[in-house]
Amino acid sequence: MEATIEVAGLRKRFGPALALNGMTFTVRPGHVTGFVGPNGAGKSTTMRVILGLDAADEGRALVNGRPYRSLRRPLTQVGSLLDAGALQPGRSARNHLLWLAHSQGLGRRRVDEVLEQTGLTSVTRRNAGGFSLGMRQRLGIAAALLGDPPVLMLDEPVNGLDPEGIVWIRGLLRSLAAQGRAVLVSSHLMSELEGTAEHLIVVGRGRVIADTGVAELIAAASGDRLTLRTTDRAQAMTVLAGAGATVAATGPDTLIVSGLPAERVVALLGAASVPFSEVTGHRASLEEAYMELTRDAVEFRATEEAA
Repeated sequence: MEATIEVAGLRKRFGPALALNGMTFTVRPGHVTGFVGPNGAGKSTTMRVILGLDAADEGRALVNGRPYRSLRRPLTQVGSLLDAGALQPGRSARNHLLWLAHSQGLGRRRVDEVLEQTGLTSVTRRNAGGFSLGMRQRLGIAAALLGDPPVLMLDEPVNGLDPEGIVWIRGLLRSLAAQGRAVLVSSHLMSELEGTAEHLIVVGRGRVIADTGVAELIAAASGDRLTLRTTDRAQAMTVLAGAGATVAATGPDTLIVSGLPAERVVALLGAASVPFSEVTGHRASLEEAYMELTRDAVEFRATEEAA
């Protein structure tokens, strides 16, 4: 069966708060799919409903076409990491995995394989309670991989990892997707997803705002804007704004220009003798694209202080 996560029309209330408001999306195999949104957007609740930890008031969530609670040997169907601290602190890393393996009918050899895969071979006999956050993350990922599942769901997997660990998790996620698995990664770090995810599900206030490829989202956010570098920023702004462009300063020598083609910008600056070293199409970052999409979906916003 094809590896998928299907979420359709999920609604969930916690008292007066509407956590999920018709959440609908599908995670398909062969890609790393980023699951992003502001705090309170419904990401964690959705993942908990998929895993049968919370019950939805309406809608359905299926893994490989079936509800999680009906899966036989569920760790062989879907591996998940929601909370790296969810372990018995007095149990060694190996014993923690052996306990999980026994519950799923898996052997000791598989435990040793995932310990090696996650870089924990040298600390297998240490109590997990003494692990750093990064080591607990690796152990949680090892548990998610234990059943060699076709579907993986990881919540903030880079949290606590050092630079080497971040490089490792990027490669791991891409390799898992390349094997044909469906990989859903929830993260607040747009820079990490930009280099890892091919698809994004952006959520806000309990519903999907965008379900799109990363490249397409960045292209749409980039629009017709140009990046201009000049040593005379003030004069460049005056000249271009006078010609009908929208101009915004993003650095001491950098402007973002929209409303005029590059050829017209070059001609105007040349005619006014304004020095410049670059006029190029602006490529928005994933973070810029995300911030634009979720501008109206942020529930908890700090007050901006006057400079």
